[in-house]
Amino acid sequence: MSQHNPFSPVRFLVKILQGSLIGLGAVLPGISGGVLCVIFGIYQTIMEFLADPLHTFKTHVPKLLPIGIGGAIGFLGIANLLSVLLEKYPAPSVCLFIGLITGMLPSLFEEAGEKGRDGKSYTAMYIAMIAVFSLLAALQIFSVEITPSFLWYVFCGFCLALSVIMPGMSFSTLLMPLGLYEPFVAGIGHMDFAILLPGGIGCLATIILLSKAVNTLFSRHYSVAFHGIIGIVIGATIMIIPFKSFTQSLQAFILNTLCLLIGGIASLGLGKFNKKFQ
Repeated sequence: MSQHNPFSPVRFLVKILQGSLIGLGAVLPGISGGVLCVIFGIYQTIMEFLADPLHTFKTHVPKLLPIGIGGAIGFLGIANLLSVLLEKYPAPSVCLFIGLITGMLPSLFEEAGEKGRDGKSYTAMYIAMIAVFSLLAALQIFSVEITPSFLWYVFCGFCLALSVIMPGMSFSTLLMPLGLYEPFVAGIGHMDFAILLPGGIGCLATIILLSKAVNTLFSRHYSVAFHGIIGIVIGATIMIIPFKSFTQSLQAFILNTLCLLIGGIASLGLGKFNKKFQ
């Protein structure tokens, strides 16, 4: 039987801290806000609320309020920093992010196999990886330039919402290869409503239209869906590796390699911390 827990300031602060980490994970490349929701044991609560907010408002909002406060603090707090790093140190920053993504893959793969895996799981991963890689490579080969606009920022909001409702999906995974991550994050950090408005529309529309479908998908086809996400992450990450910057100079090679290692080690460390926390 579940018991009603009285209000505890300490528990409230802990949940704000958890929300801050989820907010960081939502915007930081390589870290999935959805995965952190799973780790902190609130993913199911969030999905139940998003799928049916009218009937779960009274029971779920008190639980999610401190998470939401912390999420806003973490999300907005890191956005400006990421914008500065990408503008002043593009190649090392991207290498750091690639290290973070690579370091998270073992944890994602373990999470994907939590309910078992079979041939369908691996097939979904390979198909998703090849499809995303092929699409992004084609855009690059044919020199398709994407100019940020209202509709593209709606798409950014769509990706941001997916990073929460789909564990393992980082919204930066798709935005960085398309050149949309930096302007979108900069707009958030500077509270630019020309970016916040379409991003908010895309985010809200995605939550309303897809949260119930995603909840059902993961409930019925957890392994296949999660492995498909891993394929997307791998395919998109390969496309953002700054190969040319490694050959510019010995200093650039050392700096980029160091950033890769730092990102990977930090991400692996977070994965070990997550296991202890669980």
